[in-house]
Amino acid sequence: MKKSLLFTSIALIVAATTFTTINSQENEMSFFITSVGSGDGANIGGLAGADAHCATLASAAGSRGKTWRAYLSAHATDSAPNINARERIGFGPWYNAKGVQVASTLNNLHSEFMGLGKANSLDENGTMIKGRGDTPNQHDILTGSTLDGRTVDDGSNHSCNNWTSNDEGTAHVGHFDRTGGGQNPTSWNSAHGSRGCSQDDLVGTGGNGYFYCFATD
Repeated sequence: MKKSLLFTSIALIVAATTFTTINSQENEMSFFITSVGSGDGANIGGLAGADAHCATLASAAGSRGKTWRAYLSAHATDSAPNINARERIGFGPWYNAKGVQVASTLNNLHSEFMGLGKANSLDENGTMIKGRGDTPNQHDILTGSTLDGRTVDDGSNHSCNNWTSNDEGTAHVGHFDRTGGGQNPTSWNSAHGSRGCSQDDLVGTGGNGYFYCFATD
């Protein structure tokens, strides 16, 4: 009888440990705002450089075994079509550094029912970014995207030459805290355009060259 109870207790402990481990893995960080930008305005080395920046920050924060992509759209070139941010980041669900689900699917992410906002849009260390009302305000997040996560395709340069320029063009940005000014002030990914592409221009508009990172797996 005592042996039976002992084996039952061990089985319950193993089951609980397994469930906790699986649950922890499922809720591992798969979304964050970069805690630092390139320092060179919107020149972040193109999409490849931005992806590498996401991976470096995630690794430094302890994330392992995930493929990271920057939520950035890029304009068509002579050799490539438009690249849409929503098509780069996988299919969800996504969790912040504290294990809170911020979106369940792509459609949920690009709807009014996602969980993004100042409280949940954290950096890779689980720290809240300074937003509207803080000093300095850094709520502008680089995206180059429309409300539905696609390239702003009106003939103008909204991605600072596909994220390689600190000079020409502007950067379309979202408000991570979902408040402020612009055409779509409550949009996390498509609030307005920046003043320009330099670091001073991004800071002057209300940002610091940060962008969103999502794990695709």
